[in-house]
Amino acid sequence: METSPASSASNGLARAGRLTVEQEAFRRANNDWYDANFINPAHVDPNVYDAEINPGAAAWFKATARVFIERVDGYLAILEMHEIPCVTVRSANPGRIVYEDEYQVVVVQN
Repeated sequence: METSPASSASNGLARAGRLTVEQEAFRRANNDWYDANFINPAHVDPNVYDAEINPGAAAWFKATARVFIERVDGYLAILEMHEIPCVTVRSANPGRIVYEDEYQVVVVQN
């Protein structure tokens, strides 16, 4: 499984007005694609990211979710251009699973 906060960081850059026209177009198009094709765990379970119930909950892609993982590279390129460090983390056991679907898990660190 892998996780990357790249899209969240790119969204922060957009809110701050720091993206180029091309970067914003990429971000918007890909955010829209994820919204249309990806299940938001909070829509299934409103408590999944509740800080008291699941402190530090984080979403991880399953290794088989290639179609979703492939799009992360563009977000990473944006962060690199803005000199924002970001790494992709892979783990066979990222934590206690509090949500799971075909493409992702949301976990809390053990």
